[in-house]
Amino acid sequence: MEPTAAPLRTARLLEGSFARLYAAFLAARAALGVALLLVQASGWMLGGQAPSESLALCALYAGLTLVHAVLPRLRQTSNRRSLAAMSSPRWWASIGVDLATFTALQALQGGTGLPVTALFFLPVMTAGVLSSRRAALASAAMATLGLLGGLLWADISGSELSPRFMQAGVAGSGYFVVALLTAELAARLAREQLSARGSEALARQQAALNQLVIDEMQEGVLVVDRRLQVRTANPAARKLLGQAEPVEPPPFALPDQTAWAGLVDTVELAFAGSPGAELREVTLGFPAAPARTLRVRSRLTPGGEPEGGEDLCVLLLEDRATLMARMRQERMAAMGRMSAGIAHEIRNPLAAISQANALLAEDVPDPGAQRLTDLVAANVARLKRIVDDVMVLAASPDMALVRLDAVASSREIAQDWSRTQGLFAGRALRLELPDETLPVRFDAEHWRRVLVNLLDNAWRHAQEAAQAPDAPADSPWIVMQVQPEAGGALVRVFNPGPAIRPEIERHLFEPFYSSRSRGSGLGLYICRELCERYRARIDYRAMALHEVPGNAFEVHLQSENPA
Repeated sequence: MEPTAAPLRTARLLEGSFARLYAAFLAARAALGVALLLVQASGWMLGGQAPSESLALCALYAGLTLVHAVLPRLRQTSNRRSLAAMSSPRWWASIGVDLATFTALQALQGGTGLPVTALFFLPVMTAGVLSSRRAALASAAMATLGLLGGLLWADISGSELSPRFMQAGVAGSGYFVVALLTAELAARLAREQLSARGSEALARQQAALNQLVIDEMQEGVLVVDRRLQVRTANPAARKLLGQAEPVEPPPFALPDQTAWAGLVDTVELAFAGSPGAELREVTLGFPAAPARTLRVRSRLTPGGEPEGGEDLCVLLLEDRATLMARMRQERMAAMGRMSAGIAHEIRNPLAAISQANALLAEDVPDPGAQRLTDLVAANVARLKRIVDDVMVLAASPDMALVRLDAVASSREIAQDWSRTQGLFAGRALRLELPDETLPVRFDAEHWRRVLVNLLDNAWRHAQEAAQAPDAPADSPWIVMQVQPEAGGALVRVFNPGPAIRPEIERHLFEPFYSSRSRGSGLGLYICRELCERYRARIDYRAMALHEVPGNAFEVHLQSENPA
């Protein structure tokens, strides 16, 4: 079978265009049918020699074309398959009817009445535009045969039409040329329309991707025209421009708020071509909120259209405080990697010092020298704990061992810690645990380190609070609670006492910061780093528990199978 022409493949994607063409063809047929009927009727009414058979045929053709063009069931078609092949009933109901009608008119009039030769161009052109190439050529062949057959029938009937056979042959050649040309033009137009639609779809997809990337950027993006109207602003930019809440989506005027005066100056300098506008620091002075300093980078985008285009200024905004925090975080990550290397190198000489001190302690009978060796041993143990803490941070988690029951493991760790400290469970340490199991994502040894650190801190601060002059006479106590929450479990370690001062609270989770002279300052920092490793979160807050004011550290653990 002959492959379907390119217009046929394209029309399946462009159903709307094909339906409009088909409706235009039906309207042209109906108009032609009415015109033929009027011509025949006018000739008959004026006393002409129009045969009654021709008048009846034109009336029948006009009626069929009008019905076909008016009735929705007959005129509606969604694709080209209904006209692609000559075996289709719809093909014969439209193109085939025209060919048969015009052939009959040629036979009845013998080429002396209506210009039937020109009428055959309508079905040929229609087949070339709406049908396949094969059907178009077949229509041209049928039109040629109908034209010659009608002349031959008129000649047999007695008319002298021999000179017209040569004209009919030339007209038949024209039918084939018209069929080929219309089919080729239709194919080319369909290919161009398909290419344009593909380019349009690609452009829409690219625009959607660009918008998605811009919306997800942490940097603020503003697009401003020369009239200082904001055309585009992503969520990050709207948040940076807002005093407390994000500003409304654009369009809006940049000079509307006096706090944005620095941005207005940046845009004007950028359009003026000033080199100082490419990178600036702009302070937004809000009347009812702290000032916000932004690092602003400006870029000009020339208008893309030769006519009606305009230049646009793109502002990239970044909060200076966020930028500095990220830089500090990167420096801390680099320091962490360096510290891990240093700690690894310290281990061997530290072990040698510890062993040498132990041997020296065995051979030193003097009590004063013995105290010195004990001091060396205590400081070696302290250095070893610091090295172990740093190595824990450098080690990568074993994801095959990150599942545990928050209730059972916390109970076991708390009871072991209580026995080690010589405390009595229920008096100095209260456990408030649910009966259900709470599976979470955490390594058992890492969770032990986190919880022991928090219990040590809570017990130390509880003892300090108990030694205060205005402290109650009761012995110090701490509380550990485990509660289910959405997406995991909450573990809270509470100790009574005054709230941590704000100047200390700001540095709670920073490394090497400690309020104790002999503290390493790594305990809470290690807790936070281990929690983040397993997608958990640790927070501090001052609160009252059982009507007792105090401090609490809360760890939000993620469930084993988060939703």
